[in-house]
Amino acid sequence: MRRNLKQSVLIIFCSLLLTCSQAKQTLPETFHAAVSQNAININTASVKELEKLPHIGEKLAAKIVEHREKFGKFRKPEHLMLVRGISDERFRALRNSVKVEN
Repeated sequence: MRRNLKQSVLIIFCSLLLTCSQAKQTLPETFHAAVSQNAININTASVKELEKLPHIGEKLAAKIVEHREKFGKFRKPEHLMLVRGISDERFRALRNSVKVEN
């Protein structure tokens, strides 16, 4: 009896895992955040340009540039959260105002 229960749980878990991975692959691109046409490229922006972003002051803009110079270009906008001082909440507030281009 225990063996059947373990097998059933394993089958259910694998089914859920498979369903989730298939759903992730089929999500339409419209689920990604809409980026403004005037979005600032965080890989090329100066401190002054970064200061124009919501909730970003001179010190935080300098930290972004410093991080970029030390670790290289950002690959995704979400990588801004690696900069000390940019929380998830702050990132959500400026997400539509930034882009990443090489």
